[in-house]
Amino acid sequence: MENFEPVYGTGPLLGIAAGAIALLLLLIIRFRLHAFVALVLVSVLTALATGIPVSGVVPTLLDGFGGTLANVALLVGLGVMIGRLLEITGGAAVLAGALIRLFGEKRAPLALGVASLLFGFPIFFDVGLIVMLPIVFSVARRVGGSVLTYALPTAGAFAVMHAFVPPHPGPVTAAVEIGADMGLTLLVGLVLAIPTWYLSSYLFGLWAGKRFELPVPDDILADGTVKHENPPHLATVLGLLLLPMLLIFGNTGTSTLVATGAVAEDALWVQVLMLLGQTPIALLVTLLAAMIVLGSGRFSRTRVEEIVGGALGPVCAIILITGAGGMFGGVLRTSGIGEALAGTLEETGLPVILAAFVIALALRVAQGSATVALTTAAGLIAPAVHASTGLSSIDLALVVVAIACGATAFSHVNDSGFWLVGRFLNMDVKTTLKTWTVMETLIGFVGFGLAFGVSLVV
Repeated sequence: MENFEPVYGTGPLLGIAAGAIALLLLLIIRFRLHAFVALVLVSVLTALATGIPVSGVVPTLLDGFGGTLANVALLVGLGVMIGRLLEITGGAAVLAGALIRLFGEKRAPLALGVASLLFGFPIFFDVGLIVMLPIVFSVARRVGGSVLTYALPTAGAFAVMHAFVPPHPGPVTAAVEIGADMGLTLLVGLVLAIPTWYLSSYLFGLWAGKRFELPVPDDILADGTVKHENPPHLATVLGLLLLPMLLIFGNTGTSTLVATGAVAEDALWVQVLMLLGQTPIALLVTLLAAMIVLGSGRFSRTRVEEIVGGALGPVCAIILITGAGGMFGGVLRTSGIGEALAGTLEETGLPVILAAFVIALALRVAQGSATVALTTAAGLIAPAVHASTGLSSIDLALVVVAIACGATAFSHVNDSGFWLVGRFLNMDVKTTLKTWTVMETLIGFVGFGLAFGVSLVV
């Protein structure tokens, strides 16, 4: 809402913010209210408590909700459609098998992790894990050793990609809230995701496999065999996974050349590359290519439409939650809470990137959902980011990674991912805490350490 002047000073506004977050956690944790409903309700109450006129409450909510969904829904929708086509045709099995042959069975955990990193670009964590687990179990039976040796590098790869790299909803939402460039966020997230995965998931997985001798579960996913009729060629799978990244790289490289004056901005080929490299367009081109290449000779046009349409259903809740998080962030900005928090952080001298990590971490531990932690933290820290001078485009992308890292660490019993991994690997709560929780915490802290280190030198 334009031209609204905050009614209260810094102290009362920060008190209202604290009360709003406490109420949000209470509704989700104690009363088991769905996160989407809780965020909408708390947004309304916060708007009223901060003195936003009744006539301006709904426009404020809709502005925040629509502004976030304009990016999130588009990128997430296109991404899951691509992932679903690759999943249902057996692309993951083809990629994993090829990498295992390349690295050798002795390095099967590395091969499975690399395959999951590649496959994790367009597909969500839980779906990717379910798709890859039959391959993981098959390899574990054939090669031997604890199933954790193979499962943790795989699960960690999906977790890192899901947290760090667009088009996944977490980094997309954070980038929208703080105004980071989406293509650059993808590049920075990808560069930091690889060493984070290697240190936090691959090396830890090898250690945990020696420390915890877990057999391959007998009652899950049958015998671990993976069969697909007429699977795609390896080159096709790699081409579809790399196509959006190459298009986005083309946009970034061309933009750099334009900025340095090396090429003319109005040249036709420059305009084409910059358009195709915009993240939504790059994903759209990739989806159309996947529908043609993967559908040809396998599915009818009707079946392809059913596959891509069916991919949207499971992600609707996530999209709505991220939109509601954007709504909450819009209320915080309009009411003046964001500016009050920004001023307070400036007085304490706490770096914005560190504050973003700490806020997301606290919300993650309190209520479990990485999506809620990420969207709420992004809304809270956005005004401080906007008020900070001297932040480059890379700095903004690093803040996005910091928020994602805070929302990843300390996964425990209030996180659905904790139970998903524990159930599929047949682990009790104590073992899941010692393995999955430790790995997620390592991802959060190692990833933040890398992001913070880079922010000091760029």
